Amino acid sequence: MTTIQTLLVLIVVLAVVALGGWFLLRRRQLRQRFGPEYDRAVAESDSKLAAERELRERVSRHAELTLKELDADTRDRYADDWQEIQARFVEEPAASVKDADELVTRLIQEIGYPVGSYDDQLAHLSVEHSRTLSAYREAHEISARSERGEAATEDLRNAIIDYRQLVAELLGQDPVTTGHHAEGVTHDAR
Repeated sequence: MTTIQTLLVLIVVLAVVALGGWFLLRRRQLRQRFGPEYDRAVAESDSKLAAERELRERVSRHAELTLKELDADTRDRYADDWQEIQARFVEEPAASVKDADELVTRLIQEIGYPVGSYDDQLAHLSVEHSRTLSAYREAHEISARSERGEAATEDLRNAIIDYRQLVAELLGQDPVTTGHHAEGVTHDAR
């Protein structure tokens, strides 16, 4: 093998190694950013590459959004609304869960997320709120089951807890002040 051939082989090998390292770095960054949502996307996709492409597209679509910070009065208004929902849970669990779902939709819309399609909501929220996305999915599913009369009170309690996690993350604060927990609904870290 000539020196030129050896040099070309070395260049090709280095290029392949560099490209492989670049792909691994991108994969690691996606896993860190999306957490469990990364695994969910891979499980629901035909391949890891297709799932990663979808996640990168989510990031691109998310970058086009005009999201806004909520001012203190708006955050307080949503926290007050949440406290009312949670306080009503003991007397009206199904209605409280429905109201919680509607509050989350209003809140994410006010922040600037599109709310037309639930799947689009999930995709956009997954970019910055992947940590609470599975809780939101579960709560939304329980809310739908409740609408059909298929959710037990314990399911509804879990939905309220799950919605509270997302509301707290979106508001940047726990929506219930210390010592003001509704009877029958306890906060847990599920």
